[in-house]
Order: sequence, then C-alpha cells, then structure tokens
Amino acid sequence: MQHAARPPLAYALSAALALTAAACAGGGRYGDRPAGTAPTATRSPAALPSPAVPPVLTREQAREALITEADLGEAWEPTRGAATWRDGVLKATTERADCRRLLDVLYTEELFGSATAPRAAAALDDTAGGAQLHYRVTSHRAADIDRALAWLGTLPETCGHFTARPARGAARNVRVASVPLPEPGDARQGLRVTVSVPAADTGSADAVGAVLTVDLAAVRVGDDAISLTNGTLGEPDGDATWTAAEVGVRRLTEVRRQGRAQV
Repeated sequence: MQHAARPPLAYALSAALALTAAACAGGGRYGDRPAGTAPTATRSPAALPSPAVPPVLTREQAREALITEADLGEAWEPTRGAATWRDGVLKATTERADCRRLLDVLYTEELFGSATAPRAAAALDDTAGGAQLHYRVTSHRAADIDRALAWLGTLPETCGHFTARPARGAARNVRVASVPLPEPGDARQGLRVTVSVPAADTGSADAVGAVLTVDLAAVRVGDDAISLTNGTLGEPDGDATWTAAEVGVRRLTEVRRQGRAQV
C-alpha cells in the first residue's frame, strides 16, 4: 500500500498534538474503559435503552473477530498511545443536538451508548501516514443497532456543515458527508467528518491551519456490531476504512458461525 507524504501543516500541528507516551495494554488492544467522558442522556438522542440481550459471543470470541495490523498493510502497527488530537480538536460542542451528539460519538467512540462496554477493541497506528484507527466489537439488539445506523444516515443532511467551539481557542469548521462501505453484513453506515483547525490553534509559524479527517463506520452482523474510527491530520487513506470494515465483517461472521456450532 502506497502512502503519500504527510503534508507540511500536519508536522506543525503534530508538534502540538502529538501521540501520548502511554501505551495501550495488550499489544495495542484496549481495555473496557473508553477515552473521554460519556455523553449525558440529554446529549445522546441516539443512545440505546439499557436492557440488553445476552451476547452471542464470549469476550474471547469477540477478540478473535478483531482486525489486526496485518490486515491493513506493512505501515500499520499496534498503537503507541491515543492521539491527542482527540482532546485538541474533537473536544468541542455546538448548539444543534444531533451535531453535538456526533462530536460526542467521535470523542468517546460510544456510538451505541455507554451502557454496554465493548466486547473487544483494538487500536492501530499508520506509521507512514500518521493515521490512527480504533476498532470495536459490541453486542446489542439488532433493532437498536439499526436505529443508531439510521441516525448516522441523517447526519450529512442535518449536520452537513456546522461550527464547533472548544473550551479554549477558535471555533472549528465541521463538515459531514457519507462514505460508502462494502456490502457484507446486515446493515451499515459510514461518515467522513472533516474539522478545520485555525492556524492560531496549530502552533504553526506559517499561518496555515490544518484539517482533521475522521471516518466513522459501523456494520451490523446479527445482534453484534463492529464500529471504527479512522482519523488523521490531512488526507486519509480511504482504503484502510474500507478494508477494516470488509475484513472485520467477514471475520465476525465466521466467529459467530463457529460460536453457534459449539453450542
């Protein structure tokens, strides 16, 4: 897989928004505690109800359904730590409830609500392009997953272009568009969110701002779901999002089949 050189503005912003030194446990795989703080009920119009069906997969089976760096190419490796642009760029708010919820989802990665912890999760870094991909396998009612996916599908229209304001610094210009996903799975939805960061907040000496681009994708397989974010400063590698979804659904489908065969 060929990767373009990182744009000069990304180097300037990377100096201020570098990766943290703390490594994730388990060779790049997360524990159950997500980054950031969970959104409140009033800020979560797409949050799921608390009752949940027993998961089809055990935690061990869910871990078997995860993608790895080998699935994405030689430039990818287990993460060295959470990219701090999650705090520096995504930690912001806006007036419209759906758009505020979207920012919360990007920051906390709790697309399906905070009541259910991920069955398994992984985090990978693209050492060539500077991207970071977070991947989760969770279990929910199929109808609840579909409701969250339907909500995502409304966002290019309701939140196609809005302004987000951090606690400190200048306002960010946010745009939301749909992105295609591979067909495997029972239901799916993908978004691409771009956040323009003013030059004053990048630490750049050349008065040039930067753009954070985050792909947000989710696919349902029965009563299980995969969700992922793929974010980078500059131009993202769309192949990574597509491949992660395609390989992940195929692997989850096979693990579910084997799990039922063992019951």
